Amino acid sequence: MFSKVLIANRGEIAVRIIRACREMGLATVAVCSEADRTALHAQIADECVCIGPAPSKDSYLNMSAVLAACEQTGADAVHPGFGFLSENAYFARLCATCGVKFVGPSPEAIELLGNKARAKSTMREAGVPVIPGSQGAVATLEEAQQIAGEIGFPVMVKASAGGGGRGIRVAHTPGELENAFSTARQEALACFGNGDLYLEKLLVNPRHIEIQVLADEHGHVIHLGERDCSVQRRNQKLLEECPSPAAVMDEGLRQRMGEAAKRAVAATGYANAGTVEFLVDREGNFYFMEMNTRIQVEHPITELVTGVDIVKSQLAVAQGKPLALRQEDIQMLGHAIECRINAENPAQGFRPCPGRINALYMPGGPGVRIDSAVYAGYTIPPWYDSMIAKLIVHAPTRQEAIMKMRWALAEFLVEGVDTNIDFQLALLHNPEFAAGEYDIGFLDRLMSQG
Repeated sequence: MFSKVLIANRGEIAVRIIRACREMGLATVAVCSEADRTALHAQIADECVCIGPAPSKDSYLNMSAVLAACEQTGADAVHPGFGFLSENAYFARLCATCGVKFVGPSPEAIELLGNKARAKSTMREAGVPVIPGSQGAVATLEEAQQIAGEIGFPVMVKASAGGGGRGIRVAHTPGELENAFSTARQEALACFGNGDLYLEKLLVNPRHIEIQVLADEHGHVIHLGERDCSVQRRNQKLLEECPSPAAVMDEGLRQRMGEAAKRAVAATGYANAGTVEFLVDREGNFYFMEMNTRIQVEHPITELVTGVDIVKSQLAVAQGKPLALRQEDIQMLGHAIECRINAENPAQGFRPCPGRINALYMPGGPGVRIDSAVYAGYTIPPWYDSMIAKLIVHAPTRQEAIMKMRWALAEFLVEGVDTNIDFQLALLHNPEFAAGEYDIGFLDRLMSQG
């Protein structure tokens, strides 16, 4: 059991966690960089500790500073949110060494699932469908050429320690493989400090569908249905919905994917919240892609459809409590959509646009949720992601959710910085999206058309 939680993050997710802790009677500690002294999370927590200069490596990624803040404030648990230290096994071990509870899975599970090649091998052994590819890390170009010849082109070269769309290259022919292999390795080393790569067959225009799971420390596992995350640009998600509108996604496929996700959890001894990500082809075949060992940006749509508070569940599991729900208790009611509202200029290649928000109006009403950490007068700093808010709507049907999101976007007002609101609104009016007939190549095709 713990009584004071330090949130090792910033922005809307830090605010989200602080609010969940308050509902559970837990004291909160925020940490902030010098650039975030006036940030909302720093203001609403019970205590706040400045842990370093603006760059993430000197503040939010500074493990010593985070743990020193725990010591200073008496925090006996750390919730890492997403990004930053959330999937860092070394940090999870340091927390245990310092007697601080890490709100997340064990370091061993993080290590196993963070290495994409090892994770795929584990899933294959557990009977979870896996995309054809290398059995582990590929050491040389010659080995890559041999594997690509066996599984057939096109292939994806991917960083074993990757994430966020980094360290990924596509080769459609043997002639493209050499450059894809070398550039993926360079980016993997630069971004993750690990140049290990693996190969997998490229599925042409599948859906990106993920299953939310919860597991406690007593061996109980449930899944909370699926989210469709196929609207993405260069492997970065922009809009998500729950449940998936894919024509192949019926209750039978949902159950098979859910059971596969639960097998994935059981195979790794996983506890806490996690997300098993799959690619689904047009015939309804699904393949394990990766597992994220943390809360997801898009978790609110699952919460609205199932009624389960995932962050509070994380905190309860970390306190050693058994899951309060069984699989048969989970029902998916209605439809939810999330749009990520960012300070960026879509007309200029989605260039980030940090700056001062001079005026702000965020929509509300029944079935409209805003997860945000900005306010009028707040200056979005240039050192972090450009998210202004997550706009989430919930309605009885998908068509009603689309209509609600259109009006919510139309009401959303941000003055002082460029945003992607108009771009999101155009997506909601796109006939292909409205019909639910999109795939992971949808947005790139749309952008190429101008």
